[in-house]
Amino acid sequence: MKKTLFLLSAALILCFDSAFGWGKMGHDAIAYIAECHLTPKAKKTIEKYIGTSIVHYASWMDAYRFEPQYAHTSLWHTAWVDDNDEYDPTRKPDGNAIKGIEDTMELLRDYKSLDDSTVVVSIKYLVHLVGDMHCPTHVKYPGIKGFNIYVDRCTKREIKAITAGSVRDWFHDCAVYCRQIYVLAQPDQQFKSPDVWEDFLNPALPIAERQILYAGYRLAHVLNELFG
Repeated sequence: MKKTLFLLSAALILCFDSAFGWGKMGHDAIAYIAECHLTPKAKKTIEKYIGTSIVHYASWMDAYRFEPQYAHTSLWHTAWVDDNDEYDPTRKPDGNAIKGIEDTMELLRDYKSLDDSTVVVSIKYLVHLVGDMHCPTHVKYPGIKGFNIYVDRCTKREIKAITAGSVRDWFHDCAVYCRQIYVLAQPDQQFKSPDVWEDFLNPALPIAERQILYAGYRLAHVLNELFG
């Protein structure tokens, strides 16, 4: 519990690292929450392939996205919605977070027939992309310009409700909920002074906390479905 609280506290402080992405600490927190909710079978199977905790690879995609062999994943970290906040597969159809998650899940449904290296990289993709899908600034809204700048407490019934539905249902939930951060920030606002940061981050931190928590539960649900 102490480790969970530390990870989440650090993640919330640094939640908008790297142009308001989760940053390493945010992704670590999501992976750790997910790991706490894996079934014994899923945890054992996953660790057999990757040789360690999923937390170790939570930010792997960010580190390797510009390597030549992984350049095709560079666009996978964000996804677009339409005017109704529904996933829009026509925007960047060759590369976005939802397509990456869905394609990887479909591939891993028959993971026993795959070579080990394919399973390993696919697990790394899921651990990162489910987190990215929940990042407020990784949801791309039409007509809204982006800007730069825990607590694992839910009951089993609440977790069941959070993880109900499909990946696209989750993304719609993220889009509807995360739209509020663009109300907190003025158009073309520059986050260069402490007072501006504080005015934005104070109301934004609960949004980040909720998304990190939901991402962790949903990542566990995906991995348990595939491996547990």
